[in-house]
Amino acid sequence: MAAHWLFLGFMLLIFGGKTETRLSVCFSCFLTNLSVRISNCSFKEKLNNEVIPSHRDLAPDFKEKYFKQVSDHFNYNSLGNGTYDQRYLITDQYWKKGNGPIFFYTGNEGDIWEFAQNTGFITELAAVQGALVIFAEHRYYGKSLPFGKDSFNIPEVGLLTVEQALADYAVMITELKKELGAQKCPVIVFGGSYGGMLSVYMRIRYPNIVTGALAASAPILSTAGLGDSRQFFQDVTADFEKFKPACRDSVQGAFQKLNTLAQQKDYRRIQSAFSLCKTPSTPKDIHQLMGLLRNAFTMMAMLDYPYSTHFMGSMPAFPVKVACETMLNGTDLMSALRDTVGMVYNSTGQLTCYDLYSLYVECADPTGCGLGFDSYAWDYQACTEIEMCYESNNVTDMFPPMTFTEQQREQYCSKRWGVAPRPGWLKTQYWGDDLSTASNIIFSNGDLDPWANGGIRKSLSPSLIAINIPEGAHHLDLRESNPNDPESVIVARKKESEIIAQWVKAAMKESS
Repeated sequence: MAAHWLFLGFMLLIFGGKTETRLSVCFSCFLTNLSVRISNCSFKEKLNNEVIPSHRDLAPDFKEKYFKQVSDHFNYNSLGNGTYDQRYLITDQYWKKGNGPIFFYTGNEGDIWEFAQNTGFITELAAVQGALVIFAEHRYYGKSLPFGKDSFNIPEVGLLTVEQALADYAVMITELKKELGAQKCPVIVFGGSYGGMLSVYMRIRYPNIVTGALAASAPILSTAGLGDSRQFFQDVTADFEKFKPACRDSVQGAFQKLNTLAQQKDYRRIQSAFSLCKTPSTPKDIHQLMGLLRNAFTMMAMLDYPYSTHFMGSMPAFPVKVACETMLNGTDLMSALRDTVGMVYNSTGQLTCYDLYSLYVECADPTGCGLGFDSYAWDYQACTEIEMCYESNNVTDMFPPMTFTEQQREQYCSKRWGVAPRPGWLKTQYWGDDLSTASNIIFSNGDLDPWANGGIRKSLSPSLIAINIPEGAHHLDLRESNPNDPESVIVARKKESEIIAQWVKAAMKESS
């Protein structure tokens, strides 16, 4: 899942270690009884006769703060029974103090500023509904390291679990509500991707604290070991095939040609074709190259937004379209494949060659763990609770055959972290596909997102609502509003806004 953090190490905005830092930025983005397939109808985006402002009209003034958090919520004798400083961002500039709701972002696998800068729907909606906004950083990511530089040592890394992260958020919400005099203010949690999974889990595990959840692009099924292991890369392929079938054929043909050269051990030609810094010399090097190339297409499919972005790296508008045009207009398949993945790995054009082992790190997540310390954290999570045994086969998808079985996962995780994965644990803990007794959760997914089919695509009850966005890529609805947004995401945000307003109204009525 963390392929989307491939370039996080390069793109993060780094701030000093002050307890309070201000940043003014422009933001936005994050049914009924049946699954909502959004139609292309026009409308003026209003809520209770109030126009929802776009990010261009807002300048949220976030303050960076730290919360003294318990290191281990479930063992009173663990690792010194200590605490750590958990980072969070907060703005009350839209808040109707003591009365307005609290919009809480359940931070996922990365620096919290990166999420705040790319999740503008929350602040746009806060401006209308008078909400306090909080973005909480996930333990072991960004600057929220329970044991500092030793956080990824064994056994210290053992406190990196979904359960501990949820408890962090529950404690933070409870204490901040007391501190701010907001005990009666309902809390709505928001999250995208893994963060969306956490939002679902927060509503399930702590319904006494959380009134409702918007989970965008949350693959709660596939990461719990449910579904077909071939689905993910099949869906990546489908994005390119939808643009033009010949695009899929070209990519598939390029990988087949690369495989032929590898079998012939024509390593110098491979180095030349892909502008590699070093000549590959072993099957391991070729496997690494295949993974690096496949990962680039995963990134482009996920970030297939209708405008250029600088989230998880720099992407042009409609990167799938640009990639296909590059593949189909190339002089030969190999150079076309090199130029296509250059959109991801060399968007600035400054690299003169590609270093296989610094641009991409293979890990327990076949979609990529990213780079830097955050990649260590995600790798550990993929070795313990989060299941991602996805594979490509060059038959149902356009990529080279690359397996990642439960046995391979177990071998890797034992060697890397000294742990044995527990298949099925997320399903046991957080209900898997048996969610019928839950309530007040929106599951939004975009049809362009390869993670979508690993999540909830059909409404399960009047309060477990699926919103499907035909023209949406990875949690597009959580992003800031943009003039180039397709109608389907505009309508989706409006529906999400209306549902959240209903939840808040009902909760306020109950507490009065």
